[in-house]
Amino acid sequence: MNKKTLYFLIAVVIVLFIGLVFLVISLGKSNQENKQMLELVEMDKREMENEYENFARQYNEMKTQINNDSLMAQLEREQQRTQELLEELQRTKANDAAEITRLKKELSTMREVLKSFVSEIDSLNRLNMQLSNENENLRIRQAQQQQQISSLSEEKETLTDKVAIASQLDATSVHISALNKRGKAVKKTKDVKKFQISFNISRNVTAAAGSRTIYVRILKPTNEVVNGGGTFAFENRNLEYSIRKDIEYDGEETPVTVYWDVNEMLLAGQYKIQIFADGKNIGGGSVNFEQ
Repeated sequence: MNKKTLYFLIAVVIVLFIGLVFLVISLGKSNQENKQMLELVEMDKREMENEYENFARQYNEMKTQINNDSLMAQLEREQQRTQELLEELQRTKANDAAEITRLKKELSTMREVLKSFVSEIDSLNRLNMQLSNENENLRIRQAQQQQQISSLSEEKETLTDKVAIASQLDATSVHISALNKRGKAVKKTKDVKKFQISFNISRNVTAAAGSRTIYVRILKPTNEVVNGGGTFAFENRNLEYSIRKDIEYDGEETPVTVYWDVNEMLLAGQYKIQIFADGKNIGGGSVNFEQ
């Protein structure tokens, strides 16, 4: 074997080795992302299982409140259906997206069916109370049952709150720039003609995709909102905002940039930025200016 051939073979081995290293690194990153995705889906799956179990318990409690054969048969059918769906969900793998989606739709349907039964049973109970004089023991038993239903409702609300927290948006990498009339960054208030505020809406696969309205509040050193553009609802009150922007969010990291034209005299000091979406404060930042 001559030297040329030997050098050529060595070069080929080196290239193949480098390619193999890059392939291993890429596969490692892909596996990590897939693992994180599966963990989120698994959490969602557990929440769904808890809600199905909660539905089954509520059906069992409701059967103790009625004395109507037809309605009892309906409750038993729906309770059996709930149990079957729970077992299907428990058998379903977290990576079976189509089946998880189907069972989530079924869960929504079961929720509506349960509401209709609750409404119907409430109506029957009211009618029975009007038509008969209940003794003290019956009133006590009904009070205990109502307490059990309230406890189940609280459990359901707790699960709903967990899902809401998991799906909340988050604004990161918040950057605030003050620009002069030529679009250059400045530090003195007398030179500021425009604020540029940029940030990222973080990736969140549990958040619903679709249109989102982003509200940005710019607070002066006196804590007054600059250039109030209107108001939005936040924690049972209305807050003024400086900038509003509608975006399309698909669950992946989404960059957002907004601008505010300065049309008033600015004071020296710290200017705070607050960012809101879906009725939540999702991030913020601050910047200091000299006179």
